[in-house]
Amino acid sequence: MNPIQPFSDFFEEEINSYTFPITPINLYDPLTYFLSLGGKRIRPLLTLMSAELFNSTKREAIHASMAVEFFHNFSLIHDDIMDKAPLRRGKETVHLKWNDDIAILSGDVLLIKAYQELAKQNAVHIPALLTLFNQTAVEVCEGQQMDMDFESVEQVSISEYIEMIRLKTSVLLGCALEFGAIIANADESDRKHIYSFGQNLGVAFQIQDDILDLYGDPEKFGKQIGGDILSNKKTILLLKAKEAAININSNSIQELLKMTDSENKIATAKQLFEEFGVVSFAKETMREFQRNALESLHRISVPQEQKQTLIALAELLLIREI
Repeated sequence: MNPIQPFSDFFEEEINSYTFPITPINLYDPLTYFLSLGGKRIRPLLTLMSAELFNSTKREAIHASMAVEFFHNFSLIHDDIMDKAPLRRGKETVHLKWNDDIAILSGDVLLIKAYQELAKQNAVHIPALLTLFNQTAVEVCEGQQMDMDFESVEQVSISEYIEMIRLKTSVLLGCALEFGAIIANADESDRKHIYSFGQNLGVAFQIQDDILDLYGDPEKFGKQIGGDILSNKKTILLLKAKEAAININSNSIQELLKMTDSENKIATAKQLFEEFGVVSFAKETMREFQRNALESLHRISVPQEQKQTLIALAELLLIREI
């Protein structure tokens, strides 16, 4: 039996039973639509798994888990507007199905719903949960701003890029896991290690996402293939390719960025990235963060057999087809 399935089934039952108010219809229908698109629900599952890791229960952590999922989806709705993304999970994005104004306001109310869910947790845990949640929300916004700033900056280092994805993506995974630890009354050391596990796993996951954006199966990936390169987005692939081109005095990447024919640009990017060893570099960097994640998990002071579900999830996340 898939060890993750009980957590997934439990959360799906909970979120499918959640109902938004009926009116205003253009405020709440987009949320019902967006949440119905599904996805792996990784972040809320991390909260449930962490709670059980430290000998609490899924039921005791469900509201924090819902808060994580609502916050994540709020950020996706707004990200899609900023990125002008046409697809999310293979379906039309909210700002295209409705409009930008509706998507902004629906995202805003979903953020408030996240706080409402968090407030339903045991009162003794709420101060710690809110402190972590607020810190995470600020960092996610900082990461998104860095990502947007990179669009108008000529030079971005790979270390700067890693810091951006740590903030934009990884801190929420760490937060989701530490939520479960807080609810289960884990000690400070174990809280630190479970957060580090999530943060490192998140960086590995995002690097893999960069690879899949260009090399993934569009049916499985659920987003436009090659979208990053078509928009000249500074991913780890492009940054490493620029670095390699500079080292050999090649203007090939600059020429790539000027290309306007989508099909030819994607094909050329794949060819150049292979020539420069970019994909191999990205995969090895991903594996390094994966190793760091598992090392943090190893340091947590619970029996090894209790960690198997999180180990299985980490393996599942990083064995997408790349």
